[in-house]
Amino acid sequence: MKIISQQAIDDLNAIYLEVFQTPPARHFQAPGRVNLIGEHTDYNDGFVLPCAINYQTLVAVTPREDDLVRVVAADYGNERDEFSLSSNIEPHPTQLWSNYIRGVIKHLQMRGLKFKGVDMVVTGNVPQGAGLSSSASLEVAIGETFRQLFDLPLTSADVALNGQEAENQFVGCNCGIMDQMVSACGAQNNALLLDCRSLETQLISMPKELDVVIINSNVKRGLVDSEYNTRREQCEEAARILGIKALRDISLVDLQAQKGKLPEVVYRRAHHVVSDSERTLQAADALRSGDAKTLSRLMAESHASMRDDFEITVKPIDFIVATLAEYLGEHGGVRMTGGGFGGCIVALMPREMVAGAQQLIAERYEAETGYQETFYVCCASDGAGEVRF
Repeated sequence: MKIISQQAIDDLNAIYLEVFQTPPARHFQAPGRVNLIGEHTDYNDGFVLPCAINYQTLVAVTPREDDLVRVVAADYGNERDEFSLSSNIEPHPTQLWSNYIRGVIKHLQMRGLKFKGVDMVVTGNVPQGAGLSSSASLEVAIGETFRQLFDLPLTSADVALNGQEAENQFVGCNCGIMDQMVSACGAQNNALLLDCRSLETQLISMPKELDVVIINSNVKRGLVDSEYNTRREQCEEAARILGIKALRDISLVDLQAQKGKLPEVVYRRAHHVVSDSERTLQAADALRSGDAKTLSRLMAESHASMRDDFEITVKPIDFIVATLAEYLGEHGGVRMTGGGFGGCIVALMPREMVAGAQQLIAERYEAETGYQETFYVCCASDGAGEVRF
């Protein structure tokens, strides 16, 4: 089920008709995502547990008989891009959004795949800059559009990997595989347990009575790149000292036994990664069995570990988490999600508690911190695919 409003489709079709003088042949979508648990575990070959959310990139498209690609970005004042598949695809000099699309298409070509041009209009409602993977959503939406339109011999995982390659190599942003993989492979009412080493995925059914709530702290993420790189280097240092390929390859018990080998800060960084990867597997079991009490504990432990061992939270985020944890008790869980130093928190809570949570944060957060939150109520949604009417 693709949770897209008829109004969004109508608006998209109107732009398409105005620009291309004909209705689009087909529509495709790919969702954003939120990570429920497993933070900074991905580049350590660990486990993550994200879900796709009901905020998507939407594409209206018609195949062409030639090699021309014509694109309109509805969310950027109907800016246009046009390029040929028979020429070398280069980055656009001024339009960053174009490069995500150009990169995906170029990397499909680099796989030796043959396809024609398209006319398409792209829009989306994944909040940008909120850590909900609007860029991965766009990459996967474009990849899925070409896969289905031209019957390309690709799996959903291939579409995800192609998007990641485009972002890494063409756009020039160093991201892991989680965002694209859950956008491509997510399923309604399910989270996706992803092994970041083997890329094996497992759908984990989510209790239907639990809503996914995302609260953007609206704290701008300063220092995030340099701090991210430092954390990554510390994790690699820990693995090197311990004589393992990645922190995935040591248990928490064994890590604790070898604590004396590591500098104190490096040990704490490793302790977070190893413990959070183990918590992720436990959380998948708790989610599957509807064990809200265990889920609550695991998400609380994950946040404390990010705060104390990995040191990537900030006071406004900690305030939201503490406030909601007290409100939810053992009925749901809450933690920071994403790279850290700002950004969003994610909470799983019974539907009947959502309104109270929203009111509580509205009353207290700005008064305490001076920041104003943005509150999203989501549900676990399908991954990329065609939108049918």
